[in-house]
Amino acid sequence: MLRVSPKAEEILESLWVCTVEGDEVGCLLSNLGLQDENQDEGVAELVQLAFVEIKGDRLYLRKEGRPEAEMTVRRHRLAERLMMDILDIQGAEGNEQACAFEHLLHQGVDTKICTLLNHPTTCPHGKPIPPGTCCEKARREGAPGIVPLTELKSGETGEIAYLAASDGKKMQKLMSMGVLPGSELNLVQSFPSYIFKVGHSQFAVDDTLAREIYIRRPGK
Repeated sequence: MLRVSPKAEEILESLWVCTVEGDEVGCLLSNLGLQDENQDEGVAELVQLAFVEIKGDRLYLRKEGRPEAEMTVRRHRLAERLMMDILDIQGAEGNEQACAFEHLLHQGVDTKICTLLNHPTTCPHGKPIPPGTCCEKARREGAPGIVPLTELKSGETGEIAYLAASDGKKMQKLMSMGVLPGSELNLVQSFPSYIFKVGHSQFAVDDTLAREIYIRRPGK
């Protein structure tokens, strides 16, 4: 499987944003932080792959490079979602960590992250996340693999995938109940409060806390 370097991925991502999502035909080399394209290994790599071409002071994304550029953008925005929604790393640090982590989302890891996040359609900044085959499959089946507890129906059972509680006290409360990733949870009722069973114990939580418990439905 073809793998481009992290530097080349960053260039493809910038090209996608300014040309496909923006209204520019090509990107100025200077806007990409490239002063001399002949000395930039990332550009040379992409030119050799016929993913981009240089005309004057602009870099252009060729149709051959669009699929890789699209998936590079997808990996970056999924990484942003993971950092900010699940790991609660916000602001500049969240962006920095996402930039580093996106280069690791290959060989199906991006699919696992996307499923974990319940196939998000936008990044934390509201920009679209290009869909993957996992997203299309989930939409066809009509039931995403991992959903908040509030999406379950009474009597439905699933495996706890992860907890999204950002408040330490809430997290401790859930853990003291035995609400831990990997445990089986059965929803008894959803109104007026959410009552569920974990093991031999039964608990009740409000809507806010129920939304922070994510469940993997059977067979997903």
